[in-house]
Amino acid sequence: MKTDEHAERFTHLRPLLFTIAYEILGSATEADDVLQDGYLRWAQVDLATVRDTKSYLAQLVTREALNALRARSRRREVYVGPWLPEPLLLDRAADDVVLAESVSMAMLVLLETLTPDERAVFVLREVFAFDYDEIAGAVGKSTTAVRQMAHRAREHVQARRRRFGPVDEARAADITQRFMDAADSGDMDALMALLAPDATWIADSGGKATAARRPIVGAKKIATVLIRFFEILRTMPDVTLRMANCNNAPAMVVHRGDVLEGVFLIEIGDQQITNFYAMRNPDKLAGVLQPRAITR
Repeated sequence: MKTDEHAERFTHLRPLLFTIAYEILGSATEADDVLQDGYLRWAQVDLATVRDTKSYLAQLVTREALNALRARSRRREVYVGPWLPEPLLLDRAADDVVLAESVSMAMLVLLETLTPDERAVFVLREVFAFDYDEIAGAVGKSTTAVRQMAHRAREHVQARRRRFGPVDEARAADITQRFMDAADSGDMDALMALLAPDATWIADSGGKATAARRPIVGAKKIATVLIRFFEILRTMPDVTLRMANCNNAPAMVVHRGDVLEGVFLIEIGDQQITNFYAMRNPDKLAGVLQPRAITR
């Protein structure tokens, strides 16, 4: 039976549980569903049997997230165009370097290349520092198997992650502002100077909105796309563009009237813009405007 103590313990850990579910799933909407289902299960637990609430709830939420991830993997087989994680609007920038990287769009895209179990193990171990016995209970594997899985996942991620150091907030803000000025004015040379030579534009529409169906690679190609994009925005009635923090990166949020048309994340590395992640799929935009608190 649900008690006030059930609710109090769950509410206290909710930001942590949400962060775990989001990093396993790459979807705030699905993470919310996982937490809702997880709470219903938690409400039936005899608290006298719970020795460590954080560990217990983390394991419970991980199991729910893995079930959702496996079900979604089957749906992905018929997805139209590139698939991107759902953008996460943060209530404030993450000061924790590990947490900031773990929710970055680049890391979430990289985690998509792991198996569901490897992804859960990597997140619980590398980001949240749970011990191997706790992780084994969450994924239903032996401790030995979890250690091996953690090693494989860690090597996989380290071999593929970008090697750029963190860009300080003031520098990122300066690059973003100069980018916005150059794109809005149509200054091709200024844009080219701000883009890494191998910069990439990836758009996720799910076949439900206008967007490039394949990644666009190269500074000149992307600069051309951006100038055209801003030209189109200026001709459309009732269009507003504002900046926000999504996944600990600057993001352009575009509305047409009351309709959210897209979220465009700007990834900065090595003092230049390296990636744009364009979310146009309306199904993945539904929950973007709700600011989230994350922690570890």
